[in-house]
Amino acid sequence: MSCETSTKATTFSISSVQPVLPVLAKKDRNKVLHITLAQENDSSISKVNSFSFSLAGTTNIKDIKKAELLYAGNSADFSDGEVIGTEMALDKNFNISPQNPISLTEGNVWLSVALNNTPNLLNKISVQLVSVTFEDGSMANVKKQANTPQRIGIALRQHQDEGVDTFRIPGLATTNKGTLIGVYDIRYNDPVDLQEDVDVGLSRSTDGGQTWEPMKVIMDMGEYGGLPEDQNGIGDPTVLVDRATNTIWVAVLWLHGYPDERAWNASAPGMTPEKTGQFMLVKSEDDGVTWSQPMNITPQTKKSEWQLFFNGPGMGITMKDGTLVFPAQFKDKERIPHSTIIYSKDQGQTWTVGTGAKSETTEAQVVELSDGSLMLNMRDDRNRANRKDTLNGRSVAITKDLGKTWVEHPTSRKALQESNCMASIIAHEHDEKGRIFFFSNPNTKEQRDHITIKTSFDEGNTWPIENQLELYEENTYGYSCMTMIDENHIGILYEGNKELYFEKIALDELLK
Repeated sequence: MSCETSTKATTFSISSVQPVLPVLAKKDRNKVLHITLAQENDSSISKVNSFSFSLAGTTNIKDIKKAELLYAGNSADFSDGEVIGTEMALDKNFNISPQNPISLTEGNVWLSVALNNTPNLLNKISVQLVSVTFEDGSMANVKKQANTPQRIGIALRQHQDEGVDTFRIPGLATTNKGTLIGVYDIRYNDPVDLQEDVDVGLSRSTDGGQTWEPMKVIMDMGEYGGLPEDQNGIGDPTVLVDRATNTIWVAVLWLHGYPDERAWNASAPGMTPEKTGQFMLVKSEDDGVTWSQPMNITPQTKKSEWQLFFNGPGMGITMKDGTLVFPAQFKDKERIPHSTIIYSKDQGQTWTVGTGAKSETTEAQVVELSDGSLMLNMRDDRNRANRKDTLNGRSVAITKDLGKTWVEHPTSRKALQESNCMASIIAHEHDEKGRIFFFSNPNTKEQRDHITIKTSFDEGNTWPIENQLELYEENTYGYSCMTMIDENHIGILYEGNKELYFEKIALDELLK
């Protein structure tokens, strides 16, 4: 919305926009309106005395605990804002008056809200700037403009929760009992990848993501081999639910030794923990309440000459015939990365590795097609150097023999643009529309911003624009993982900056 008003002495403009971001429970502040003020050719500086807002279109105003006005001067950065006014008694229409009137020569003002507990995750917040009142009593009405209401989400893991610096690498799955299992890296000291002090965390919800149990640590290698914890990091989780037994599997990478190095470059050919990264599993047979000790499947899966071999991350699947499939990746003896799969036909007792689907591909996700073949949707490292190229997208390959051979899909590097990041793809059998695919990633070629869910009604051949939903417009770490909560809702766990956010999306918003 915008307004331009003039008097004999001055001309000034006021504009506001509601960002494409969630309003997050457990966050003290959430951006809901960015207001910019500007005054031109003045002889006397106009000062703003009050802002009037409308919450028309908000699902439930009682969801909001308080609203704050933050002033950031000539900076458009929300973090630079200082609180200049607060309102606790919110109604459909409310005013906030700064303690000291704001000079209109320049200014960035933010309206921020905090939520009461965790509101219904399907509710939304809509805000309009209605008018601005000046110190002399005059008023400028602001033209109403259509804003997209913001969804309510949860800041599931925040920077410095339990003293942890960073939570990254989300995996998310729904068990046979409807329980949501969220897994992720607990990066205690800093945001960097292995090697560091990293464990695997678990968040569990039994009510569709509305509330979550306290975090558990389900994988921690401690001081194995006499080395400290920052030389026994374990992370990059992928979660998989065996649909036949409801056993939950989590696959990860463990790195032993190599202080102050990154696993991607430090891990070497060989089989032992002292030489190379290890492919590890844990499982739960009681719906995620308790977990086994880590199991090392490196000896039965990795080729000795490979520099590195590990999982996804994200989510694995159970095929219609009961085969368990994790996405995986390896760096061959020439140090060239390849996406692949790892599968089990005996409910996780033994595992078999496929061949590389394509060179220069890494983090992947897998989905089963209606004919029983598998589609591997892959991060393609060629995109690092071709940000503006027309061929800048996810690589896609098909296997009909569990990864022995692969055929590149016609949409590969064309249909789904990316900025070189992890993504998520899931399948859903809809009662009316048949088999639907959903895909999420940063929908851009250059940065990890504009996290978007897309929909395909033809098994990944097309992704109509009208069936896409943007969730988070700002630049962030960008990883995401989706699951079907139930027949009518998608859950998505995705990265903010050092944090993890959860949202619940009604299918109607994507299928309309």
